[in-house]
Amino acid sequence: MFDISLVRYLPKNTNVPFIKVRLVAMVLSLLAIIASIFLFTTKNLNYGLDFKGGTVWEFHLTESPTDGDLTAIRALGPKLGLGELAIQTIGQSDKDKVQAIRLSVSKQAALEGDENDDQAQQVALKSIQVAVVEMYPEVANTENTLSVQVLGTKVSGELKKKGAMAVILALMMVLLYIWFRFEWQFGLGAVVALAHDVILTIGVFSFTALEFNLSIVAAILTIVGYSLNDTVIVYDRIRENLRKYKKKPLADVLNLSINDTLSRTIMTSVTTMLALVALYVWGGPGLHGFAFAMIWGVFVGTYSSIFVASPILLLLGVNRTGPQK
Repeated sequence: MFDISLVRYLPKNTNVPFIKVRLVAMVLSLLAIIASIFLFTTKNLNYGLDFKGGTVWEFHLTESPTDGDLTAIRALGPKLGLGELAIQTIGQSDKDKVQAIRLSVSKQAALEGDENDDQAQQVALKSIQVAVVEMYPEVANTENTLSVQVLGTKVSGELKKKGAMAVILALMMVLLYIWFRFEWQFGLGAVVALAHDVILTIGVFSFTALEFNLSIVAAILTIVGYSLNDTVIVYDRIRENLRKYKKKPLADVLNLSINDTLSRTIMTSVTTMLALVALYVWGGPGLHGFAFAMIWGVFVGTYSSIFVASPILLLLGVNRTGPQK
């Protein structure tokens, strides 16, 4: 029977000198982290509706809109002083589509407090509805309105805090888990690697100005889980080789362990990438941000498990005389 397994094409018994280039990788990582922090503090993120408040209005059109129609609707935002409108089309069939128009309303200088904030949202919604009805009179029919959601700036601020807290708590739980399973050096190395992945993901979103919403926070937490899984696999092999080669220099043990798990790392990363690329290409605009974050996260997660998490053990040292857990 013809063997189509991809495993047989992977190199065996590799001896790539990963540890020897650790200083180069360290410099690149530090530069990337500094650049990400600089972009975040100066340019910040393009926060979506979840984090800056706004209104989502979903309405039904009888005929599928053309690209020109979407451009005309999108242009209503600047004309009405509401900023850019994010438009998402969700196909129900070949002829019928749902137009989801997402717009964000910034804080009004003369409007403060929950009641006034809601009032600003309602004023923005009314103005955009009037403008769209002029283009598509059929929208005036209440049956064509599928849903209206208003998110105030106070609620969005709480979501921003809870999203940040979720990421921080995830990193703390990872530290405790790795510390319990291995040693504190392993736990610290894993947390540094995960923090590296999170910071670089935030940096690339700040650089590209892609919308940052709750789905991206979910992607970041997924990246933490993926990167942790990759790091634990390498760490487990390091622990085994520390028992097996007690007199071999630590740098050689680390390099041997990374090479031992290299084929597994490649297969996991490639197969995950295939699924994510398909999700990005055919998943529609609503999944682009999540898929992009995951693709970037798989890349930096694989990098950090090799060039960040493992070399840190060389700096911190590990207990090679006492019993291994």
